[in-house]
Amino acid sequence: MRTIILTGLLALAACAPEQKQIDGEAAFMAQCAGCHGASGRGDGPMAAGLPVAPPDLTLISARNGVTFPADRVMSQIDGFTRGSHGGADPMPHFGDGDMGPLIMTAEDGNPVPVPAELLALSNYLRLIQRQP
Repeated sequence: MRTIILTGLLALAACAPEQKQIDGEAAFMAQCAGCHGASGRGDGPMAAGLPVAPPDLTLISARNGVTFPADRVMSQIDGFTRGSHGGADPMPHFGDGDMGPLIMTAEDGNPVPVPAELLALSNYLRLIQRQP
């Protein structure tokens, strides 16, 4: 019986439409660069008019003991850690919109569904990290 179920699942997976990979840099430029700047350093064209200066996203790892906190970064982007983000936090709630299909990631062997665009943005931010 397990073989039949497994075979059936493999057949379904083989028939599933291939998902287009999301470009994290393109997503960043479209959604984040206005405030955080094309380089991610907080110098975007809209930054000057904000009540709180956008942080330098290239120093996330440096501010975190040289470890990139991917889960915390994704929670910040999607708004989960910010609640209703009232008050001084002007960052939009990206998690309210469509961030693409879910991708299953494995954290400590436990599968976790993550929106594809959110994962792509986090991966891009990891790539642009620098030391001060």
